[in-house]
Amino acid sequence: MELRKLTFLEEMLPHFALVKQLTASLTMEEYRQWLMAMIPNNYAMVTALDGEACVGLSGYWIGHKLYCGKYLEIDNFVVAEGSRSIGVGSQLMNWMENEARRQGYSRIMLDAYVENFNAHRFYYRHGFHARGLHYLKHLASGT
Repeated sequence: MELRKLTFLEEMLPHFALVKQLTASLTMEEYRQWLMAMIPNNYAMVTALDGEACVGLSGYWIGHKLYCGKYLEIDNFVVAEGSRSIGVGSQLMNWMENEARRQGYSRIMLDAYVENFNAHRFYYRHGFHARGLHYLKHLASGT
């Protein structure tokens, strides 16, 4: 298994199908447009490659918050259905933790869908704890 950091749009675009497993309604055009907006704001991605096949990936952000200081935020963490429960997710998570330590970040955070119990178990096994609730409000403009 090779883990590879991606920082450019052209590197991220081929992994649309895997990201779509998390967000089924996402279109390729939205994926492209949103990545173009995200990358200049400290967004990167790491992929888990089994030969040429991408079997897992996670995006991540770098930021600061008053309550926790500098942090790495995991975003869109996904392992291909046929590659789950064989250590791909753990390898991605270890990479994230090492990257956070290497950069001197004080925290790692993430959001998980309320109904995604398998993800909850995975994150608890990797030392995360639930700290709050993430709220979302859809506006009439579609944003």
